Amino acid sequence: MSAVPFALLRHAPTVWNGQGRLQGLTDTCLSPEGEAAARQWRLPAPADGWKRVSSPLQRARRTAELVQPSAAVTIDSHLREMSFGIWEGFTVTELRAAGGEEFAAAEAAGLDFHPPGGESPRMTMARLSQWSSTLTEPVVAVSHKAAIRALLALATGWNMLGRPPHKLDWTCLHFFVAQGDGRVTIERLNVPLIP
Repeated sequence: MSAVPFALLRHAPTVWNGQGRLQGLTDTCLSPEGEAAARQWRLPAPADGWKRVSSPLQRARRTAELVQPSAAVTIDSHLREMSFGIWEGFTVTELRAAGGEEFAAAEAAGLDFHPPGGESPRMTMARLSQWSSTLTEPVVAVSHKAAIRALLALATGWNMLGRPPHKLDWTCLHFFVAQGDGRVTIERLNVPLIP
C-alpha cells in the first residue's frame, strides 16, 4: 500500500483543559472560549480539501464541525482520547499529592504509564497505528492531546520519558504520512490554522 498523508488537530479548549484536569474518555464539551476559537480556525491547503474524521467524543466532534462548517464529519473510535481510568477529572498535581511514590512510579513508566482502569500510551499508539494503516485517502483527524502524543511517539520512537522530540503547538495542524504497514512518519508540524 502506498503512503497516505494525513493531518491531526487537537480539539479546541474545554473548561477542564483550563483547569488542567485529565479528561480521557469523560465526554466534556467545549468551553465558550473553545467554541469561539474553533469557529475562527480554518484549515490550510491542502488539508482544507481533505476528508474530515473525528474522535467520537463531543469536544472533538464539535471542533471538527466548527473548523470547516460545510464539510461532513465521519466518526472513528480509533481517534478517541487515551483513557485515564480512575484518574479522570483530577489534575496531575492532585494525583502527585495523593498518589506519592505509586503515582511517581507510574509516571516513570513512559510508554507503559497505565492508569488504573485506563489505557497506556503504548496501547493508544497501537490503536492509532492500526487506524493509520487503513487510510486510503488523505484525511484531517480531530483528536486529543494524549492520543496525538502517542502518535508522535509512534513516528519518532520517543519512549515518552523526558521531553518530547518535538514541541507541539495545540492550536496548530500537524501533518504525518501513513506508510501502510502501521508505521507513521512526520511531514511537518505546527502548521498554523488560517485565522
